[in-house]
Amino acid sequence: MSTLPEFRLETYFTAWEFTARHHLCASDAQTLRMSELLALANDDERDRWDALSLGYGETWGTPPLREAIAATYEGLSAADVLTFAGAEEGIYCAMRALLEKGDHAIVSVPNYQSMETLAIEYAGSVTGITLHAANGWQPDLDEIRAALRPNTRVIALNFPNNPTGAIPRRDIFDGIVDLCRERDIYLFSDEVYRGLERDPALRLPQAADLYDKALSLNVMSKAYGLPGLRIGWIASRDHALLSRMERIKHYLSICNSGPSEVLATIALKARESILARNVALCRDNLSMLTAFFAEHAQHYDWTAPDGGCVGFARYLGADGIEAHCGRLVEEASVLLLPSSVFASALLPVPTDRFRVGYGRSGMAEGLAVWREFLAR
Repeated sequence: MSTLPEFRLETYFTAWEFTARHHLCASDAQTLRMSELLALANDDERDRWDALSLGYGETWGTPPLREAIAATYEGLSAADVLTFAGAEEGIYCAMRALLEKGDHAIVSVPNYQSMETLAIEYAGSVTGITLHAANGWQPDLDEIRAALRPNTRVIALNFPNNPTGAIPRRDIFDGIVDLCRERDIYLFSDEVYRGLERDPALRLPQAADLYDKALSLNVMSKAYGLPGLRIGWIASRDHALLSRMERIKHYLSICNSGPSEVLATIALKARESILARNVALCRDNLSMLTAFFAEHAQHYDWTAPDGGCVGFARYLGADGIEAHCGRLVEEASVLLLPSSVFASALLPVPTDRFRVGYGRSGMAEGLAVWREFLAR
């Protein structure tokens, strides 16, 4: 295998994520303390936690965890679920299992880099589908249809989208599913922000509930705000494909962390309260953030995203977004993600934008420092 290109987002975070005081580009919701999560456990779950031994676990994930995950879908069972050490491992195993030279893939742009990079690594060719700010970052069905080839193997999408926060209209999403069904193409659907929609009416069904060759990726990291658990999963009715991914996982994590599996099971069973808490925090933070951008309309152009906890704002300054983000983090310790982090090998990504996150606590303090910086 050739050497994979640098993961730009992670390289940027290596330099700044744990040194900047005001992390205003985080892609996850506010986390819980261990004591807060354990307080959500029922007696049986607490007994499982107290009796846990630290041996190897099942590669597929424990039955209670897979059952709890399956319960978040309509009509799926634990047999339709394969767990991973985070979403990243799931993306890797899926692209490796799905694609080989001679295949063609379609990937939305902008995106989370590994979905694109791994498709390029394993497929013979990849076509990017642009999400345009002018139409609310909606995918274009005609553009997707025109990109299809006889050897198209998979269409890979991420909604609510990172970094834009966009959600397709239901008719567009159904149209993509129909295209895949008509052409017998796999649909890889990254759904890690599902549950954080600004309006519940915008929430899309999970792809694995709609189509037997769909793969629904999810994780405890984003909407649940529990990235330290490192528990992700793919749900699909295609058991042969899940088995291929499981064989690939043997060369990676082999199995998940036992304590993390128990804690993830507790969180999934308490998902309604956890998601309600995070939606409320995102709503309050988004209100503050939108007011901030309106106050500084000479510097920024902003449209509130549909869902998730990130948005892709536009910077209007003559110095450019790279210099602006650099000065903010170096001089004010306010961390934002410039658009270069989301550059694509497939299509141009706007060079005047930055990702801002609004899922964590501390928004008011961070905005106050940002405001002081702009007043200098």
